[in-house]
Amino acid sequence: MDMDMNINAPHSMGTTIVGVTYNGGVVLGADSRTSTGMYVANRASDKITQLTDNVYVCRSGSAADSQIVSDYVRYFLHQHTIQLGQPATVKVAANLLRLLSYNNKNMLQTGLIVGGWDKYEGGKIYGIPLGGTLIEQPFTIGGSGSSYLYGFFDQAWKEGMTKEEAEQLVVKAVSLAIARDGASGGVVRTVIINSEGVTRNFYPGDKLPLWHEEMEPQNSLLDILNTSSPEPMNI
Repeated sequence: MDMDMNINAPHSMGTTIVGVTYNGGVVLGADSRTSTGMYVANRASDKITQLTDNVYVCRSGSAADSQIVSDYVRYFLHQHTIQLGQPATVKVAANLLRLLSYNNKNMLQTGLIVGGWDKYEGGKIYGIPLGGTLIEQPFTIGGSGSSYLYGFFDQAWKEGMTKEEAEQLVVKAVSLAIARDGASGGVVRTVIINSEGVTRNFYPGDKLPLWHEEMEPQNSLLDILNTSSPEPMNI
């Protein structure tokens, strides 16, 4: 087996991020695995970053790129809020992220989902994929795990969901991506944003729904080895 790993070669980076609107606000969700190729660099990272009191961004792609873009936009939005004397709207935050992503598209490798609530337009979700396009959508998904979720959202998403239904949909979607995508994993974090403020929730891996052929959480490798093997299939 060839174990010669070229550390200077491009690494595959995976994640799953989700943004959903509901009747009254938005719900953002993400897994917590930061990977560098086959190596899990961080199994409990927080990929949902605060930009203002009422706007958050989900980050995918290069962790370094998405973090520096978020830091710049947070600084610009702080200046914007001081100048206007009121919080920035979700659209302003999304356009700033779009501007930085587009103007530096040859150097950045990051996809973003912006979500928030403001008094002018209510809850809004914007997707900013690689290249810096800005797309307003009722729901959007991103990262390597999103490949497994398009059909699921076509079937499961509906207009006018309640807050509980929207959060349940986000947790279910991210857990499904974790089950299928090797680059997504860890825990599920959600952020609910509406007129009442922001609520953060945390769902550990052993509390997530199990999907087809997934194993129950175990405390050690010995627990897995001691479990009875499934019966062989008769052909």
